[in-house]
Amino acid sequence: MSDNLSDDDRMMLEGLYWWDIPTLFRCPIERDPAKLDIALVGVPHSTGNGTTERDQHLGPRAVRDVSAMSRRVHSEFQVDPWQSCRIGDMGDVPLPEANDNERCIERITDFYRALDATGTRPVSIGGDHAVTGGIMQAISGDKARLTEGRKAAFLHFDAHTDAYEQVPHFLGAVKSAAHWAAYLVRDGYIDTAHSVQIGMRGNPRTLDWWKTSSDLGYEVVPIKRYRELGPLKTIELINDRIGDAPLYITFDLDCMDTTICPGVANLECGIQGFQVDEVMELLRCVRGKNIIGGDVVCLMPTKDHPNRQTSHFATAVMFEILSLIADTNQSV
Repeated sequence: MSDNLSDDDRMMLEGLYWWDIPTLFRCPIERDPAKLDIALVGVPHSTGNGTTERDQHLGPRAVRDVSAMSRRVHSEFQVDPWQSCRIGDMGDVPLPEANDNERCIERITDFYRALDATGTRPVSIGGDHAVTGGIMQAISGDKARLTEGRKAAFLHFDAHTDAYEQVPHFLGAVKSAAHWAAYLVRDGYIDTAHSVQIGMRGNPRTLDWWKTSSDLGYEVVPIKRYRELGPLKTIELINDRIGDAPLYITFDLDCMDTTICPGVANLECGIQGFQVDEVMELLRCVRGKNIIGGDVVCLMPTKDHPNRQTSHFATAVMFEILSLIADTNQSV
């Protein structure tokens, strides 16, 4: 950015998505996680989904493009994340073997191990949902600094459970977007006794389609159950379940109603999904908890409306997650 700009000029220009070099939320590029409290990371990965809907690798670039227009402060929390934390855009996880899902998951894990070693909390934009598996292998479990050697709890928003062990792979991908929520438990990274999967309404292929999640110990709140409980009882359930466990938030955009987020990989049009105010209330209910990071996944920019509303909403969810972390950091 030009040094001769006045503060007023800078504030005006930084809010224009089409001006200058795009970074996540106009943050500076910073490749060294030791210099950050919160690292914003792009994970341009598509081969964990394995379908023809494979443009999810374009998600990070789309959010970089529009996130200049995002809110800068959190009015409800009364926090300015950019002032209370060192936040930078670390760029994208390098994935030179992009068509090899298993190698990409290894690359993702290696990248996030460097963040965990410094105690830096990642907020990431994918990429398909397989990326969460790679991330959690680095920042949770007995060798992780961010969880202090504990397993992480999950708050998992999704139209699908992604624990589909009924099939051995998804079109060749083993640590896939359809399997991460199961293998992370079996490999010792997720504490299901303190985890909640919420928003499920996906197209079931068998009557036991959600059984694996229950067998693994997750608290599953399908969208129908959420509507029956109502927001207040659901919030109570979430907080009681998570307790004081180190918490990771993973947000699949397909949990939203398709009228809000049309640009996703796995549209579920038969049942109404979440509305914006509903998920914002649910996200904010974990304010004050030990949030070690989060991700937003399954953005498909090539299927979005011309106004890029799904990308804008993905940006809004990222902002909520980083504000939750910043709010806790500010209170310490």
